[in-house]
Amino acid sequence: MSILVGKETRLVVQGITGGEGTFHSSQMLEYGKQFGVDYLVAGVTPGKGGMMYEGNEKDRFNRPIPIFNTVAETVRDKKIKANTSIIYVPAAFAADAIMEAADAGIEVIICITEGIPVADMMKAYAFVRQKGATLIGPNCPGVITPEEAKVGIMPGFIFKKGNVGLISRSGTLTYEAVSQLTKAGLGQTTCVGIGGDPIIGTKFIDAIKMFAKDKDTEALVMIGEIGGSAEEEAAAYIKKNFKKPVVGFIAGSTAPPGRRMGHAGAIVSGGKGTAQEKFAAMKKAGIHIAENPAHIGEVMLQALGR
Repeated sequence: MSILVGKETRLVVQGITGGEGTFHSSQMLEYGKQFGVDYLVAGVTPGKGGMMYEGNEKDRFNRPIPIFNTVAETVRDKKIKANTSIIYVPAAFAADAIMEAADAGIEVIICITEGIPVADMMKAYAFVRQKGATLIGPNCPGVITPEEAKVGIMPGFIFKKGNVGLISRSGTLTYEAVSQLTKAGLGQTTCVGIGGDPIIGTKFIDAIKMFAKDKDTEALVMIGEIGGSAEEEAAAYIKKNFKKPVVGFIAGSTAPPGRRMGHAGAIVSGGKGTAQEKFAAMKKAGIHIAENPAHIGEVMLQALGR
């Protein structure tokens, strides 16, 4: 099994004809071809509906992709039947793209775009919740279920199918953690990059609940950052409700107070949200701590008793 994306994914790419959309769509198509799956079924660019897009001179697709003017058309089309969207739309228009997908009936919306104004995201977040859709991101690397569907910007070759789930606020550390797991012989069920902005659609607890229901997920890696209280809340939830082994890591141990580090949400304010506080909450919850991201695979092996 898996969560969020997998064999049933019917993906539409919003902004597919832009530079980022084209490049990453070509990568997703190649990933699907490698495992004999065709999960990317359509693209959306207003004004270009009706064309068959094959990429640009630099990034060519391995097969033509039909383009539609709206997301709603991809959901209604009996051949396309889109149920998942990935967004590569510029920040000024990305919140509208999120709401368009939710309004069209898309079930899982993954927004890669960074720099979306907070006021725009507040509106989009409320709209998505009202529509009952699941939003991942924004400012995230996406979601991958190895050998089934890669919906995002992550390097697919480091992932391996297996039984460890992963949730992370950091894209780069997602890749490092996965690399360590794979080198340790531990494959992954699904890896979720939830994003590091102040307002994101899916928090740690939301994803933890999904992994708790997934029978194939035997253990979980949780990678957090300084700033906010999401990791502490997740640790408290894990202690009470999550019975599978969890390995945790927090980025930003050396960050100075009051300075933003990387993500918009990664800022220590008023002495709160420090790495030390988050590590302490994890230890209290019985989470196995990796002091260094290079040790995540090793610590997971220990947590699993191998």
